[in-house]
Formats: sequence, C-alpha cells, structure tokens
Amino acid sequence: MNLWQISISRRSLTIAAVLVATVSLGIGAHAALNKRALDAAKAVASEQGEAAATRGSKIALVIGNGHYPDAHAPLAQPINDARALTATLRSSGFDVDVVEDASKDDMRRAVARLQAKVTPDSVVMLFFGGYGVQARRESYMIPVDAKIWKEADVRRDGVSVESVLDAISEKGARAKLVVVDASRRNPWERRFRAFSHGLAPIAAPDNALILTSATPGKVADDSKGANSVLMTALLRELNPQLAGIEAAFNKTRIAISRATDGAQVPSVSSSLPEDVTLTGTVASGKAGS
Repeated sequence: MNLWQISISRRSLTIAAVLVATVSLGIGAHAALNKRALDAAKAVASEQGEAAATRGSKIALVIGNGHYPDAHAPLAQPINDARALTATLRSSGFDVDVVEDASKDDMRRAVARLQAKVTPDSVVMLFFGGYGVQARRESYMIPVDAKIWKEADVRRDGVSVESVLDAISEKGARAKLVVVDASRRNPWERRFRAFSHGLAPIAAPDNALILTSATPGKVADDSKGANSVLMTALLRELNPQLAGIEAAFNKTRIAISRATDGAQVPSVSSSLPEDVTLTGTVASGKAGS
C-alpha cells in the first residue's frame, strides 16, 4: 500500500468518525427533547389530576316523568326540562344519569347507581320533574307506574326526596344539590280523604341546597312553554363559570316571584357552608338563603 492510499484511508476514517459523532449528537439532542416533552406532559397531567382531585367528582341523577296513566293528559315539560338540564350539566363536566318516564324500580336502581358513585369530594345533583305528593310530612317523587288510591299508596309506591338525600349522605358529599319541580296539582287528590296540596317542607341535611318550584303546601300550574317556569328561569341564571349555584337558585326564586306577582314563589333551603359553581369550584361568595 502506497502513501497516497494510506492518506485516503485516514481521511475516510476521520470523515466517518465526524459523521458518527454528528449522528450521535443528533440522537442525544432528540432524546433530550423527547425527555423534556415527556416530563412536561407528565407535569401537566399531574396538575390536571391534582385539580380534578381538588374539585372531586360531579355527578347527577336527572329524572323526568311525564306519562302517568291516571293523569288526564301527559306532562310534556318534565321530559323537556330533564333533557335541557342534562345538556347544561354535561357541558359543565357532570356525569349525568338521565331517566325518563321512570317506574319505581327504575328510580330505585338509578338512586343506587348514584349512591355508588358518591365520594366525600363529590358535588351531587338530583333533579326530579313530574308529580310530587306529600304524605306524613315527607315529599314523594311519583313514578309513572304508581297505583295510588289513598295516601298510604303514596308512601308505598313513591320515592321520598328525603330517602334519596339519606342515601347520598351515607357516602358523604361536598355538596348535595336538589331541584324538585313537582309542585303540581295532585291528580289523585279526589281519592284522598284529606287534600295534600303541594310538597312538604324538605329539610336540608348538612352540605345541601334544595330548590322546589313552589313554597310548601302550594301548587304551581304549568305554563304553555316547552319548559316549566322554574327550569326556564334556572337555566337562565346558571352560569357554569361564574355564578354560584346557591346564588342562581336564589335569583331564580326572586325572578319567578316577580314575574308571577307572587302567585308562584319557589322555595330555597340551604345548609351549604360555601357556595359552589357548576364547574365544582368554590364560588367567590356565599349567597344568603
């Protein structure tokens, strides 16, 4: 081998070494970038997870009952209201279980599903639209398959609001939100020995906020709109980002009272230590009840 060939060989080796080093540097830089991106993604995921843990779960049971065999005509508004509220809650991140024209078994199973999801950090909402009847100072949500001839049948076939609150409370919850739009005239009232107008007072357990469409013992007639007076006002007042839910409930009560010249005054009962928004965060201020 002559000197010229030796020189070329050395030059080739040098070029190859430079190329190897360049490629190695590129691979190392790419790996470093990937690691930084992965670390950043993990940090974001961790922050999101911590934020979610701080907010807790947001779950809701929404029941709209409209087709009662004993009623003189179907109720259109409860199902429309259930669907409208479901859309609002889901857009705010709630896990919503919606049931329409629920039998007693449907309602019991739905309550059991709700209870199973509740944790101490949960924000829980219950909505019922349909017929509600009071019996022995309790307010009962009436399923569509109820067979009611006397007040005792209400207790047998109905599902009391208080029992659902008790089931939720057993698992704890940061906030329990209840909307009962059922202060309609009792279609079975003519069968009772004594009239039972409207709903009974629903006492708010700890960490609860309750809105009913009329004051206890009063009834409210359905409007001609697609949604009830209560739901129309409530959806207008609920702001997923800003308004606290207790503030929204109270604004709904005031708006309906003014619009009906006091003929319909919703009832709000609260034991929330702090107001919350639909996003699950704490509102800026606690609204008065």
